[in-house]
Amino acid sequence: MSTAAATTRTGAVLADLLPAARNRYAVDTALVLGGAALTGIAAQIAVPVPGSPVPVTGQTFAALLVGTALGARRGFLALAVYTLVGMAGMPWFSEGSSGPGGASFGYVLGMLLAATVVGSLARRGGDRSVPRTAGTMVVGSLIIYAVGVPYLAVAANLSFSAALAAGLTPFLLGDALKAALAMGLLPASWKLVGRQD
Repeated sequence: MSTAAATTRTGAVLADLLPAARNRYAVDTALVLGGAALTGIAAQIAVPVPGSPVPVTGQTFAALLVGTALGARRGFLALAVYTLVGMAGMPWFSEGSSGPGGASFGYVLGMLLAATVVGSLARRGGDRSVPRTAGTMVVGSLIIYAVGVPYLAVAANLSFSAALAAGLTPFLLGDALKAALAMGLLPASWKLVGRQD
């Protein structure tokens, strides 16, 4: 399949626009491993938040970007590789941590689900315009918090309101900035390849 054929197909995500190779499996594997590595690298961009066991990281932005650019299946696989390899001991969770558990591990699980959902939304055009991308990023962030905050409450023995104060409120401004970056980056990428639905 040529790039031109990919751009006219409905339901395409950015990764589908790559020139087809003889071995699509190899291309998909490289995209999945690259998405996992990008998430692991972005997790090392971490700023501690006073009073919270959860730092501000580039990890959530990378997870949403990977899901959106790769689509639901490859996005899920990329975040699954990231999660499983981190659980096995690779120090690429936030601040170089690894292993299951920990107060912020629920956010990792939330990113796995969010990458899948935003990938599905991207196949429906959720990354083609600024308003659509904003909505896609909000949905993805809500999913991450819906899993991460309750996990934080249990793992850190916090009340739900304390978990919200420590694991949601301090991150809203950063998430707005990440969403703004995505709102510029993703629709611009579609314009660059000449396709905007």
